[in-house]
Amino acid sequence: MNDAVLKATPGVLMLDVQGKTLTAQDKDLLQHPQVGGVILFSRNVDDAEQVLTLTSAIREQRPEILLAVDQEGGRVQRLREGFTRLPPMLMFGHLWRTQPEHALKLAQETGWLMASEVLAAGFDFSFAPVLDLQTGLSEVIGNRAFSEDKDVLISLASAFMSGMHEAGMATTGKHFPGHGSVEADSHLALPIDNRSLQQIRDEDLQPFVRCLPWLDAVMPAHVLYAQADAHCAGFSPFWLQTVLRGELGFEGVIFSDDLVMEAASAAGAMPQRVEQALMAGCDMLLVCNNQDAAREALTTLDGLTQANTFAAQLGQSSARLERMRRRQTPQWGDLQHSARWRSVHEELKQMLAHHTL
Repeated sequence: MNDAVLKATPGVLMLDVQGKTLTAQDKDLLQHPQVGGVILFSRNVDDAEQVLTLTSAIREQRPEILLAVDQEGGRVQRLREGFTRLPPMLMFGHLWRTQPEHALKLAQETGWLMASEVLAAGFDFSFAPVLDLQTGLSEVIGNRAFSEDKDVLISLASAFMSGMHEAGMATTGKHFPGHGSVEADSHLALPIDNRSLQQIRDEDLQPFVRCLPWLDAVMPAHVLYAQADAHCAGFSPFWLQTVLRGELGFEGVIFSDDLVMEAASAAGAMPQRVEQALMAGCDMLLVCNNQDAAREALTTLDGLTQANTFAAQLGQSSARLERMRRRQTPQWGDLQHSARWRSVHEELKQMLAHHTL
């Protein structure tokens, strides 16, 4: 790849940093041209003021970098102290049973509030929402899902994403084509879904199909759908190219799930995981909680770049990834003094105080 193309193409690796401030090792990694994103975790966060200082420090190192966090709600909420406590999304599904219109409105307002707070903390986006069905099979999904009813899920998730868009944040639907119907936790093992392709199309895939107008990005599952393809979805040209890009016409970003997860080992060692994820069509690769693995991924990417492999694809990925940048940068003071924020914040506080799952 020539220098002009390299400069025009942002890095395709998203990694993390070690602690609450940048170390010399962090700064060294951030300077690598193939690093295009940083994701922060709970260990990186004390409170709203500290995390804004950290995100600002990262941008000082690499102004063009994308900053992300998992701020779904419930047990998957990395930003806590100084931020609104968000309910697990299944609470909206339960509210729907008695007050569907109110559930829709509150889901939209929660999407707006979550996105506004994350943007105010210096991030570009949260990896949200979960579009998996709540089937009772997957503990790792569990109450992260909006509902066991796909029609309810689609309505609530669409409202939530509308709120995110209003705040100025791009959306990411996960985990394509659906993680809710397998028992194994892909962080620890390879989940295998043995249902027919038609069953998956009729059930788990539908939220992605019908939420397409609100989706800016998709994260595939590290799940093997054995009746459909021999590869996990995140390494599968069938799922990402034939179905997602081809049949559904999706033109947004495809993020890999974390390539360090145990289920990703089905693709081989880290060099094979990197190459197979790119071959399948991922635009950005996540390598988290293991800086040695991140360095190995970067070495692999350097080799692919020098061999001029994936040059055209990386150019397309560059244009897609630009759409994930924050569109608004609210200030904490202004946000928390607004009547809208106070109203939603208080309603969610009351919701969590009076309801359990």
